Amino acid sequence: MIIALAGSISIWNGACHGSEQDFAAKIDQELQRLLLEENVVVAPATSDEDFLRRVYLDLIGRVPSSSEITVFGLDPDVDKRAKVIDRLIESDEFANFWGRYFKRVVTSRATEQRIRLVEPAFETWFIDQIEQDRSWDQITRELITATGSVMDTGATGLIFSHTGEPQEVAAEISRIFLGIQLSCANCHDHPTDSWTRDSFHGLAAFLPRVTVRREDRDDPRSFAVRSLEQSNRRGRYTENVDQIFRALDRNRDGFLVKAEARGPFATRFDQILAASDSDKNGKLSLKEFESIREMANMAQPGRGELEYYMPNLSNPASQGTLTEPVFFIPEVRGPEVNPGSSDQTRRHALADYVTSPTNAWFARAFVNRVWAEMLGKGFYMPVDDMGPERFAMYESVLDMLAQGFVDHDYDIKWVYRTIANTQAYQRRLTANPSGEYQPPFASAVPARLSADQIYQSLQEVLQIESMGRISGRNRGNAIQQRYGIDPQRSQFVQLFGVDPSTPPEDIIGNIPQALFVMNSPIIEQNIRGTGNTMLSRLLREYPDDSDALSELYLRVLSREPTDREVSINKRFLSEIDNRNEAFEDIYWSLLNSTEFITRR
Repeated sequence: MIIALAGSISIWNGACHGSEQDFAAKIDQELQRLLLEENVVVAPATSDEDFLRRVYLDLIGRVPSSSEITVFGLDPDVDKRAKVIDRLIESDEFANFWGRYFKRVVTSRATEQRIRLVEPAFETWFIDQIEQDRSWDQITRELITATGSVMDTGATGLIFSHTGEPQEVAAEISRIFLGIQLSCANCHDHPTDSWTRDSFHGLAAFLPRVTVRREDRDDPRSFAVRSLEQSNRRGRYTENVDQIFRALDRNRDGFLVKAEARGPFATRFDQILAASDSDKNGKLSLKEFESIREMANMAQPGRGELEYYMPNLSNPASQGTLTEPVFFIPEVRGPEVNPGSSDQTRRHALADYVTSPTNAWFARAFVNRVWAEMLGKGFYMPVDDMGPERFAMYESVLDMLAQGFVDHDYDIKWVYRTIANTQAYQRRLTANPSGEYQPPFASAVPARLSADQIYQSLQEVLQIESMGRISGRNRGNAIQQRYGIDPQRSQFVQLFGVDPSTPPEDIIGNIPQALFVMNSPIIEQNIRGTGNTMLSRLLREYPDDSDALSELYLRVLSREPTDREVSINKRFLSEIDNRNEAFEDIYWSLLNSTEFITRR
């Protein structure tokens, strides 16, 4: 299956070096051919207002201002859409928005509870990579091979997210960079894919010599990712097992239960318990814990091993089977890794395999993810569950886009510019009253805005620099401010955020989120019609209610009100004796509307 994939993707080689607009036209031509084969009628191009709102939200994470909408609408240039796409992609806002997005792709499933230590440096690092036009293969290599202090070396974010534990990091490398869920093959051959336990543990064997340790006992933030080598391996088992036991025994009752286990020790706790619980009371005493010295070291993830041993499921207390690094997709070409190779040799070899032009999954995973983010649905869904046994919608279109990405040296901005210029991206929403299945990409798909998009759009609409305190004290404020990161944004994302790899149709709001927008003091203060608020200035500038209403709709929803909305609002204005209060209520209702938090 993978061999066939590699062959099919190569047919476009050499045909993808025109401008992004030319290449976008080829994408549309192929997609149109496939849709016509299904007798699908595609939607027409969306209006300028809807296009501008969509492209601003997708590329820089906020709604456009009313002046930006007005200027764009009056521009007679037939290429104005392509030009605004170029301008947005080259802006700092693009790097900021998408840098934060990819940081969350990596950290959203972190198993390391202290992940907030690295997040500010990691976010800043990712933003810098995009600002500097670093290619996706360069970024990927740095994430896989990074060493250094987690507070100062942002690229350590991937390794630190899982405390350097080989199995966790290997599963995430496969998921994030190849779109392949390999973790099911950890304990057994994959139930729905061709991957075996050997596939998974051969990948993990590239990573045993990674360590994550606190380098200063007096500084709880002094964690660093390092390489474990033979020279510092002396005294491997001189650690105080009693000290490890006491650190895990959080309730100090002299026993370890599953709820107290952490890291890889937690993953295999049931197997360890079955092998070592001599009195069969369902918990481990210190004596029983000491009897599994090999497992005692596992209780502290990030310590590293010189070699990798695939766990023996029949005897979890044993050392397991020595496993050499082998990349799990045999068709991908890369360097051989000799037994005893150093950590950096192994990790650079792994980066070679992952980013190899012969590895079709690397390019596919990235363009599928970006396409899904921008069009609301990917060729594969979920975006991180691809694979040779999975079915891709309109696979030839995906192959064209992936090969173009390879031919343009994994240029990130090329992907966004190409997708945004397609007719597929710029289609209008269409109603589906029957609820019947509609093929994707024939029309635009509505989707709930991300936490960042909501936050930045509120800032834009309210005309404020910060949303203020969202909840209680944020412990990471000082660290975030050190890196120039808005701590209020972090709190907002905790309330509104979801795993970025979640399919859009599975993302729904909840009561705390709705209550925040309805009752937040910062929103309440800034929708007042008095003082120096945006609404107060608007009402002074537009004394005519019709003009003020049109301007308010333009600022909040990026469109003019419909005739029906004008009629309803004017009736409401006539019933309320106070103009300021009436417009405050209208403003509040628009911010709390489903339309405001929906991409259309």
